[in-house]
Amino acid sequence: MSDATSRRRWLVVVVLAVALYVVVRAAHTPQSDPPPPARASASPTRSAGSSAAPSGSASSYDPADYATQVRARAQQAGVSAQLVMAILYNEAYKPHDSAFERAWQKYKPDAAFGIANMHHATFDEVKQGRDFADRKWEELPDDRDLAVEAEAWYLHDLAAQLPGRWSASYSRNDLLALGYNTGAGNMLAFARGATPGSQAQSYLDNLHANWAKAGRQSGG
Repeated sequence: MSDATSRRRWLVVVVLAVALYVVVRAAHTPQSDPPPPARASASPTRSAGSSAAPSGSASSYDPADYATQVRARAQQAGVSAQLVMAILYNEAYKPHDSAFERAWQKYKPDAAFGIANMHHATFDEVKQGRDFADRKWEELPDDRDLAVEAEAWYLHDLAAQLPGRWSASYSRNDLLALGYNTGAGNMLAFARGATPGSQAQSYLDNLHANWAKAGRQSGG
């Protein structure tokens, strides 16, 4: 075998190896990095907020489409509909598609579910003694009304833990939103005057940015 023939054969082998490597890498590399989960935060037809809406892609989801559910569930829980809606806008940063959420949860088991981004332990605690006590956290991606209902009652439970007066320069809604994002313990610390970290402050800034829009959509 001549040296030229040997070199050609080795060149073909190298080219095929590189092509195979590229194909394998493409098959196992995601097209984009999935967003991080939030902190908090097929169903039957349900009352007091209409039936569960079908899940959609990130581009098709708009919290304003759930204004009816927001008003109904906020009234039931005795919380501000504007606050419930503003939090939905805050939590709309990631795709709220049920298939995406479940795929992401397999990658990161502590991820949150539903359009209100609620964690498993929080949902199981909030549902106790409520009319959705028999529902499961795993249903949240498919039942957006359930997600709104759980959000509203969680805000109700946070409000019950607020002191009668607080020294910090936050409104009641500010503290509840901070509690929704960081937990009741941190909410009470902020009420005593603790300074929010960068993530909590960003969440509060987003709430303020979404506040007027949430008021228009929820009826104030």
